[in-house]
Amino acid sequence: MTESPRRYAIPSVSSILEMPTVRALLADHPREIVLTAIRALLARVRDGELPVGNEPVPSRGGTADAVVSMLPAEVGRLESIPLRRVINATGVVVHTNLGRSPLPAAAIEAIVETAGGYSNLEFDLEKGERSSRSIHVEPRLLALTGAESVHVVNNNAAALMLCLAGLARGREVIVSRGELVEIGGSFRIPDVMAESGARMIEVGTTNRTRISDYERAITPDTALLLKVHRSNFTITGFTGDVSTSELSVLGMARGIPVLEDLGSGAFFRFSDAGISGTPTVRESLAAGADIVTVSGDKLLGGPQAGIIAGRGDLVGPLKKHPLSRALRVDKLCLAALSATLALYEDPRDAARRVPVLRMLTENAQTVRARADRLVRRVKALQRKSSVETVELSMAVVPDMSSPGGGAMPGVEIATACVAITHPALSPHALERLLRTGVPPVVARVAHGRLLLDLRTVAEDELASLAGALHDLRLRPESL
Repeated sequence: MTESPRRYAIPSVSSILEMPTVRALLADHPREIVLTAIRALLARVRDGELPVGNEPVPSRGGTADAVVSMLPAEVGRLESIPLRRVINATGVVVHTNLGRSPLPAAAIEAIVETAGGYSNLEFDLEKGERSSRSIHVEPRLLALTGAESVHVVNNNAAALMLCLAGLARGREVIVSRGELVEIGGSFRIPDVMAESGARMIEVGTTNRTRISDYERAITPDTALLLKVHRSNFTITGFTGDVSTSELSVLGMARGIPVLEDLGSGAFFRFSDAGISGTPTVRESLAAGADIVTVSGDKLLGGPQAGIIAGRGDLVGPLKKHPLSRALRVDKLCLAALSATLALYEDPRDAARRVPVLRMLTENAQTVRARADRLVRRVKALQRKSSVETVELSMAVVPDMSSPGGGAMPGVEIATACVAITHPALSPHALERLLRTGVPPVVARVAHGRLLLDLRTVAEDELASLAGALHDLRLRPESL
């Protein structure tokens, strides 16, 4: 089967690397940056975004020369990319690559207030003496979880590591094979277990584990029974697992604590909003878990943190463990976490003011109304423009959003998207133009169209998003 003329005209990465100009770039810039820049430019040529040469099908040499001419600018762009705000139009609410949970306004205000000067981080203003930094979040966490004791570290992987190292180092921890998950960034439960010094004992099979499997595996050296939230996947069909309450009955009978890694960290009853299958921290503890670990920047909707809640005789020693200082959170995290937790005192208030909760519980009709407003804004910009533009087709269509972040595997939420089509550009080309524009807009391509999911677009982002879409109408001649 022969390649199309256009694909044949595109040179290989290796051939471009051999060109003298590129060799000179490699002497002054990291190889990975140069490689990334070359691949990005070739992808734009392949997608038809960068027509090079004077012929409809450019020659191999002409394409390579054109790509190399643009390479220094692309390398410079990649090296100067700062951490900046983007518009999330993917519909993935807890988007790990985009920073997970956007903070509530109250949390942002707390960070600004705390960061702008000194604070009473570890100082008791009444007594005039040193105190613990944990007092800024402990009372609210105790009230929300019903736990005897709580502790906060810098993320949930750290929380799990601390629990395993502090409660089971050199001893056995029993866990179901169906729960040996990868928790993101190639961090896997078996690896975390090994680094903690605990010895992992696998029981059951990938799809079925029974309480008798745990019971038979218990030895005098068993320190913990571990239950892990399955991130980013579900197991269906001929399946079976052991509930927290079943495991706690066994643990109580044998004098072995049950540790549950909930991962997503729900403090809000999503079942009240029609989203089932996600237990809250309080529910997990009430079901019999002796100690629970959760994330702060997933379903809680706060800053990155790992929260440990449970029995006082188990959590208390963890606070004094040598790892706790290495894993502790700073003043900005504590300020944001405290402000976020305060919103949960009234669940209805939290559902309005915590962005993650608002996005997950907002009904599709409200999202559709926001999508309609976006389309109207773009059309208004078109009417006001004196520049002749190409036609950009927009239609509001139904689709499904994802909670994301390993928070609610298998759950989809009805949403509304603005579908974008362009007479000269492919959906993937449009996606890249938006992603690399100002402001950056990250969308998704599905059903042969570019989709902007308005579930994850805030009201105050509509004007910027409309401007980015309007710019697409003005850019074809420069592609």
